[in-house]
Amino acid sequence: MAPSRSARLAAALIALCAALGVAAGFIAVFGRTGSVPATAWIMVAYFTNLTGLVVAVVFGGIALRRPGLSQPWLVAGTALASLLVGVVQRLLLYGLRELRGGDLVGDILLHQALPVLVPLFWLAFVPKGRLSARDPLLFAAYPLAYLAYTLVRGAFDARYPYPFLDVGKLGWGPVAAYAGAIAAAFLAVGWTMVALDRLLARRRPAAG
Repeated sequence: MAPSRSARLAAALIALCAALGVAAGFIAVFGRTGSVPATAWIMVAYFTNLTGLVVAVVFGGIALRRPGLSQPWLVAGTALASLLVGVVQRLLLYGLRELRGGDLVGDILLHQALPVLVPLFWLAFVPKGRLSARDPLLFAAYPLAYLAYTLVRGAFDARYPYPFLDVGKLGWGPVAAYAGAIAAAFLAVGWTMVALDRLLARRRPAAG
């Protein structure tokens, strides 16, 4: 897609929110560890932070007119991942700990702002009629790869970033149940996006 000026401005704002959210979290964690490598290792354990980085790169690319980063399927997949971050945080993690300073800023930007702004960008600015029924399966590769990464990482250091993935405390059965439920919801929302994409395409024909 060739983004309009308004789309590029909106993308720049979203990229800035993502970058600031990750940076705020990094500063907060660094304040507790005093070590850049240790802070980076902790930060990349979280799906929220990784997704924030993806959003910063994709939407920064849109703002800078990088065609490879403005593909409709990539923006849709990024929107779906951002939505997953917000929903999981609200349903499974909200209120588990009190947040202050950089932790609070990061929470607001990554868990509250981006899960709204990124899907709205997809609705408002991305050409419709470009998604296929296979795309949600492609999108699911990202959270599934994250799940595998988290379980392998946890097997070595016995630390899990999210309580519902803590095999040591919950066991494999409950973790598999949580992961399966999240995956099913992710795919269901993904196919809903495909259906909405097709519906909107009939009302507003895709460019090209």
